[in-house]
Amino acid sequence: MKNKRVGVLMGGPSSERQISIKSGKAVCQALEAKKIEYIPIELMPGSNTHSYEKLASDLINRMKIDVAFVALHGEFGEDGTVQALLEKMNIPYTGSRSSASRVAMNKITAKEVFKSNGIPIAKHEVLDKDKFTKDFDIKKYFKDLGQSLVVKPSNGGSSIGLDIASNEAELSASIKDAFKYDDKVIIEEYIAGREITVGIVEDRAMPIVEIVPKRRFFDFTAKYEKGLTEYIVPAGIEKKLSLLCQDIGLMAHKALAARSFSRVDIILHEVKGPVVLELNTIPGLTETSLLPKAARAAGIEFEDLCLKILNSALP
Repeated sequence: MKNKRVGVLMGGPSSERQISIKSGKAVCQALEAKKIEYIPIELMPGSNTHSYEKLASDLINRMKIDVAFVALHGEFGEDGTVQALLEKMNIPYTGSRSSASRVAMNKITAKEVFKSNGIPIAKHEVLDKDKFTKDFDIKKYFKDLGQSLVVKPSNGGSSIGLDIASNEAELSASIKDAFKYDDKVIIEEYIAGREITVGIVEDRAMPIVEIVPKRRFFDFTAKYEKGLTEYIVPAGIEKKLSLLCQDIGLMAHKALAARSFSRVDIILHEVKGPVVLELNTIPGLTETSLLPKAARAAGIEFEDLCLKILNSALP
């Protein structure tokens, strides 16, 4: 990275904007410690997608950067949009390619890829917003999928719009809430079990992190409000099962053609074993985020992790 000017992209228009800014600032501090020339590029919120892309393109052009460190989460940053923009501009960038990012961000498509590759996932159905009328038969989901159901938007991260429903009233309210974030909603069986995450760095599975929320489940509040979740690194899982989870995490990473790094969220069910929930192509990148926690347990400090991610941007 000698003589390279790195633009750290953060902010953006998504509901995860503030988390992205935290990630971006942490990356900037890491690059400064490594004596790498960088410039923070905060993309402001916007509404119209086409004009927003032009504004972002103009801003990045003005900064005269040689490589982009993408610390954008959610819409625009994790869905392949900014990656496609950087590809058009011939600017190398960190993380997964635009095509892989698009697939991974769409939970419906990602589940199809996982299923076709023999990766265990939860039973689920997809509901379109225009089909959810007052005459809609909501009872069928309990018949088809189980007594407790998980509802989530098909796109997005940080568990925004995610909820658990155990009766028709809860399910209806959860669906309406999820539709605020996307026109397609996933309704899936609730799988009880230990929640873990497998970080991938340079095609290598990191030590497993176990997530123990003090709330009913690991929602946005549990993720980002201090003291509401305990993290155990490495997770207290017997070796054979731990290796299986790492293998499944790496399988998911490769199935979606993720590049350089990712984080795979998994539920450990007593009977079904590991079940993959989703893969994050740009997980949180603060020093206390889950991927950095896992990397540190493998002997990779945060500054070195950021450098590894950055180096992967170049051929």
